[in-house]
Amino acid sequence: MEGTALREDAPVESARRQRTRARLLDAAFDVFAEQGVKAASVETIAEAAGFTRGAFYSNFSSKEELFFALMEREKVMRIQQLDAGVEQYLRPLVGDGGVELDDGDVIRTITRILELQSDDRRWWLVQSEFLLLALRDPAISADFLRYQDSFFQELTETVVAALASARRRFTIDPEEGVRIIAELCANGEARALLAGDERPFAERLSQTVPAILLALTERI
Repeated sequence: MEGTALREDAPVESARRQRTRARLLDAAFDVFAEQGVKAASVETIAEAAGFTRGAFYSNFSSKEELFFALMEREKVMRIQQLDAGVEQYLRPLVGDGGVELDDGDVIRTITRILELQSDDRRWWLVQSEFLLLALRDPAISADFLRYQDSFFQELTETVVAALASARRRFTIDPEEGVRIIAELCANGEARALLAGDERPFAERLSQTVPAILLALTERI
């Protein structure tokens, strides 16, 4: 659906417009998590951000476009967090030329990188809500699928480069490997929400994620 896709040819936004959009995105995050994507109204989101319905539509053509903008913001943040973890914990170990790490170093490094990842459980709720909406609405599903494919392609490039610097590679299709790990994280968050598990994201996944990554990769 063309109306929901992010506008790549839009002019550079003014600082005021950027602030308005940011407030609408922040408000939508809260409202979507509390009420669900389908139940949340444009009026409720605009009111939560301190704006009118008109202000909403001067920035977004629809609630769906707003959601895709929110997803894009979250994608950028998560890629940046991963890059920061690689630079902070992996680069000092391998240097510029790349060095083979033993399994213990790999596990410790991945655990530390996990500690830098966002631990906002609202996002897992919102993502699950929108996935259900996309599954039911073909007009939304095409854009949702394009977003997911773009996200995993970018994420895979980052992970593959990090593994290569540690002299490792996937034994299966790299993007498939990244999707398996991402699904593990999503299932872990869902289970934590259902069980009321308040442990931090990194603590809950510090054993399973490194173990799965080691199982899906080999030394080169």
